[in-house]
Formats: sequence, C-alpha cells, structure tokens
Amino acid sequence: MNQRLKALQTIAQGKKRNIEHKDIKISELFAENVFGDDAMRQFLSEDAFLQVKSAIQAGTKINREVAEQVASAMKSWAMSKGATHYTHWFHPLTGVTAEKHDAFFRLKNGKAIEEFKGGALVQQEPDAAGFPTGSLRSTFEARGLTAWDPSSPAFIMEIGSGKTLCIPTIFVAYTGEALDYKAPLLKSQHYLEESALAVCQYFDRNITSVTPMLGCEQEYFVVDDGLYSARPDLVLMKRTLFGRVSPKGQQLGDHYFGAIPERIYTFMLDLEREAHKIGIPVRTRHNETGPSQFEIVPDYEELNVAVDHNQLLMDLMGRVAKRHGLSVLLHEKPFAGINGSAKHNNWSLQTNTGRNLLAPAETPRKNIRFLTFLVCTLNAVREHGDLLYASVASAGNERRLGAEGAPPPMMGVYIGERLEAVFEEIEKRSEDWLKDEDMKQELKLDIHNKIPDLLLNNTDKNRTAPVAFTGKKVELRLVGASQNAAPSMIVLNTIVGQQLRRFANAVEGMVKQDKLKKDEAILRVLRQEVKACKSVIIRSESGENWEKELQEKNKIAQNVPDAVDAIISEPTKKLFAEAAVFTEIELKARREIRLERYHSELLIEARLMANVSVNHVIPVAIKYQNELIINVKGMKDLNMSKQHYGMTVNLISTISEHINGLDKVVQSLSSTIEDIEKETDNTKKAKACHDKLKPKFAKIRQHVDELEFYVDNALWTLPKYRELLFLR
Repeated sequence: MNQRLKALQTIAQGKKRNIEHKDIKISELFAENVFGDDAMRQFLSEDAFLQVKSAIQAGTKINREVAEQVASAMKSWAMSKGATHYTHWFHPLTGVTAEKHDAFFRLKNGKAIEEFKGGALVQQEPDAAGFPTGSLRSTFEARGLTAWDPSSPAFIMEIGSGKTLCIPTIFVAYTGEALDYKAPLLKSQHYLEESALAVCQYFDRNITSVTPMLGCEQEYFVVDDGLYSARPDLVLMKRTLFGRVSPKGQQLGDHYFGAIPERIYTFMLDLEREAHKIGIPVRTRHNETGPSQFEIVPDYEELNVAVDHNQLLMDLMGRVAKRHGLSVLLHEKPFAGINGSAKHNNWSLQTNTGRNLLAPAETPRKNIRFLTFLVCTLNAVREHGDLLYASVASAGNERRLGAEGAPPPMMGVYIGERLEAVFEEIEKRSEDWLKDEDMKQELKLDIHNKIPDLLLNNTDKNRTAPVAFTGKKVELRLVGASQNAAPSMIVLNTIVGQQLRRFANAVEGMVKQDKLKKDEAILRVLRQEVKACKSVIIRSESGENWEKELQEKNKIAQNVPDAVDAIISEPTKKLFAEAAVFTEIELKARREIRLERYHSELLIEARLMANVSVNHVIPVAIKYQNELIINVKGMKDLNMSKQHYGMTVNLISTISEHINGLDKVVQSLSSTIEDIEKETDNTKKAKACHDKLKPKFAKIRQHVDELEFYVDNALWTLPKYRELLFLR
C-alpha cells in the first residue's frame, strides 16, 4: 500500500490527538509568559521600571546600570517560569525569524551558577554569514550584531518541555547596515510619527504623540499531516505543483463562515491558548472561502509589536498543528482553482488623546483633520504605488494576485461612494469659497454632515481592491500570507510620512508667502490634494471595468523581476534618504535578495517538478498502462472482438500520449534549468526563470493532471485535491 493510501486509512480510523487543558479565563491566561508591565513592576525597582517605560514610549536610551537591573530581573522572572536559556530573537531577510540559544548556566571558579548580565541583554554577536545580505557583506565578514528592542516585550517560548527567554532585537552588520526588517521598520515609524505630529498640531495642540497601529488578518490552509508528508511538493515548497482540481471546490460557497470541523476547532483552541500566553491578542477565528482554508485575527496593536506577534503566530501555527496530526500551509497559492491566502494589513494612526486619525469625527474641524490624513495616504499610494507593490512582490504572491478573488497586481484604493461624494464636493467648489469666511464655514459643515454615515459600513463594497479605506483604517490586501508584514509597512509608513511633511510645508508656505490664515491655507492645500489623488481611487461607478481603468491610469510592472526595480529607482532612493530609513546600499541589497529568492524558488520548483514526474508520476502511469495491456492481451487470447477492448486500447493510447508528452517537456525543462543555472547575474537569472521556466510548469502540470484522472486511483501515490481539501 502506498503512502497516500496509508494516510487515508489512518484518517478513516479516526485517530485523534487530544490535548487537555485546564479551564481558565483568557483574561487570566493572557500574557502570562510576557515580561510586561506587571512582571517589570514585580521584578524591577521603580526607577528602572520608569526608565524602561520611557524607552518604550518616548524612545529614550536606557543606561548601562538600568540595563544590568533589567537583565537580572528578566533572568529571575524567566527562571521562575522554568526557562533555562535565553536568545536574541530577530527577523533576518529570510522572511522567517532567527534565534541562537544560550544557557543562563555557566561555570565560575569551577562552580555552576546562573548568570545574565546587561551586556548580554543589550547586545549579542551572532554569525551573520549564513543570512542573505544581497552582496552587502562578503561571506568572510561574518560578524553581525543584535541589539535589544525595548519597545517589543520579551517573552518565554515553550517548545515541548523546554522554555526559552526570547528578547526581540534588531540585526545589523558591524558596519551599521540593517540586515533585518525590524531596524528599518522602527526608523520608518519614527519618521511617520514626527510627520503626523506636525500636522496634528494644526488641529489639536493636546496631541503630543502619534502611534501607527496594525491588525493582521492571517489566512491559512490546514491539511492532514500524513497526506502532507506524502506530497514532496508540499513538504519542500508548501504548495502543490500538481493536482487535478476537485469536482467540488468553493463553487457553492458553503465553507465560508461555515461550522468549523471538530478536528480544526480543537487545533484552533490549542493555538489560541498558546498565542494568548505570549501576549498575542487573538480574538477571531472562522472558515475562509476555500475548502480547508481558515483565518485568525488578533486585535490592533502598536505596529512594531503587531509585526513581531504575526511572525510568532505563524511559527506557533506550524508547531501546534503537528500536535494534532495536521500541517498548516501559509503559501499564497497552495492549490490551483482555489482562493489563495493573504495577510490583510489593517493600518491606522492613534494619538495620545485616544483619537484614530483615520476615523471620521464628531466636529467639522476634526473631520478636516480626518480628510487631511486620508488624502495624504491616498496620494502616497498614488505616487509610490510601484514601490508598495514591490514590497509584496514574490513568487508566491505572483501566483495569487489576480486569481480566484485576490486583488489584481496593480495599485488603487477603494474609498466608497460616500467619500467619493465628499471629495467631489470639495473639488467642485470655486476659489471664491476660500475668500469668504462664511463660505468656508459652510463647506466645513457640509463635509461634516456627509461624513458620519461612513460609520455605517458604507465604505467597503469592493473586496478585490488592492487597498481599501474601510471606515477607520486603511487595509492593504496585497500582502501574501507567508510574508513578513514589515516590508509593506516600512513603505506605507515612509510614503505617508513624506506626504504629511509636504502637506505641512505647503500650508506653511501659503501662510508665509501668500499671507493666508492657517485654516484657509489648510483648506486650499486639502483641495489640491483631493484633486491629485483622483487617479488612484477606484470609482464606484466604474463597476466591473475598474481594473482596466486603473491599469490605464497607474501602470506598474506586474512580474517580480521587473517590479522590484522600483526598490532602487531614483524617487525611492530620495524618499528613503530623506526619511533616513534606508541607505542606497541597503536598497540595492534588498533588491538583490528579492531577485535571488525569486529565481531560487522557481528553480527548486522546476527541479522538484522533474523529480516527481520521473519518480512518481511516470512509473505509476506505466504500471497502470502495463495492467491495461495485459487486460487487452487476455481478451485477445479469448478471441473477444475489438468492441470489447477498444475502450481499453484508447485508454492505453491516451496514457501513452501523456507519458510521452510529459517526458518531452521534462527533458526541455531540465535543459532550461541547466542554461539558467549558468547565469551569474541575478537580474538576468530571475527574468529567465519568469520568461523561460514558468511557462513550462503549466505544460508539465497539464500532462500530470490528466494522468491523475486516467490512472487507477489505487495506484496513484500523490494525495489528491479532494482528499487534501475536505478534511473532517
């Protein structure tokens, strides 16, 4: 019996893995493994606690003496929880997290002690040679530095019976260049916060800080671990390279928000418990559109912490699933003909006064502020849409975008009919209203009266928009499920920060040069910004033609090798230099890493396709063909007429055609792989993979999927879509 049938038999026997937990309220469990405020108050002196809080809230530095106190407190707290090791936990440019564990234990004068000093907390020196640097570092220059990020709380990760204190850190080269996602993310937040605060001062002097917030909606598929292990493509690439689309997929819409299968429900409960323990505020779970597709959603958090928590959540999902005999698929397009998986990034700006700057308000003045921040965001997307798309461009996302309900690979923002009407109201007013105080007040009141209805869900009617304003937040729907959320947020923070600074400069210019009152200058600049952002807005009246209309207005490269050129364009270099987020050398490195990852993934998929075709598909097809030949020969020996075995002969012929066709394409694929691997230039290599390699994938898949249909089900070794996707 082949591995696929064994896995199916195990499922049929109904083997379950019960994970028992004590009944406990989430509020009592939440953040029990986090070195947060409660733990710090208990283990730190009041002065040390206040310094750490100041570092978190205001970005002030922590002196060495306090660092020693924090290290001692962290060690005492972690050991009281059973932790034996600590690690600097960081986000290298691999897309996943990294960690090197060191024990608190050491020998001192021959005596075993537990020790954790301030120096070990603040900085470590992991070997950087094994991480992608985009030629930013030579391999022999292996020294990298991790530095403590106090703004993201330390936590204890439990894996089996082991417990490790994890300290979130940035990761940089010893020469200072960022080798991770967190360092530039923190820089982009600082730039945005300063820019937003300057604009807020026009409207409310009580606002002294602005914090970007993020909520990540995480989509994923779940399959049986036994079936997963029987598919080499799932094991190595987390997506199916082959697979005939099941007769029933998502056509009936019966999975979306349906009853959660018991096996999945048990897994979800376990996952949520583990997430809550390390402070991830998970609140929502539900079935997604595709069969065996689900979504988990945490509450909003400060952006940097939200990114950390999303990376932790993805790691937890995989480990917890294994306890239940399941495997989680985070690939953007694991199945053909079925919805792909995204990570919807819901972004907003929160003030110290408790106001969401992207939420309509209760007074005319605050609604002018709301419109200011919204139009600056729209114009940021308009001007740097190519860069925003480049931030999410990947091999997986290239397969997802534009297919089965996913947003198209272009850039536009849906704001809804009500806001469109408000924008038109502002734009159609003549210059006269700026000169008349009564008319300006009337405009403010008109705007105010039109906006409150936005709170009644009038803004989100286009689920396939790449970006959408959904009432109180901007939702970026282009981010792929497996991707780190940071790159797109770095871009969004920076481009919005740039627009806000331009807005403030334009207002100040009109006040000084044109001798306008500040309110008049704000309204005049706002009107200009409203006019400018029209080209990026997805208009409600466009109906089904919005994609064509948007593509004509905002042309951006849709394939990865061309799209990532935006990372090193002159506008991008100028943008990040002004914001002090990336240097030119860091941008070049990131483009190189993107290109290298793209062609590496496609080459792995190509080699795997050839391997599975030759070692799985063709032998099974030939075996079944031989059985059919024996059947025909037996019928002939019995002197039966051709009408009795003609269908079998035709089947033999069909299988033979696909075997020969598959062999021919595999030979061509192998030759193309050899040619591409000789290329040393990253750009040419990536483009060759896109232009020459990818087209062969579809031809190979066509032959394999046809053979899956014709070959005896008992012989086929690869689990089929109907088995993988309808898990109960």
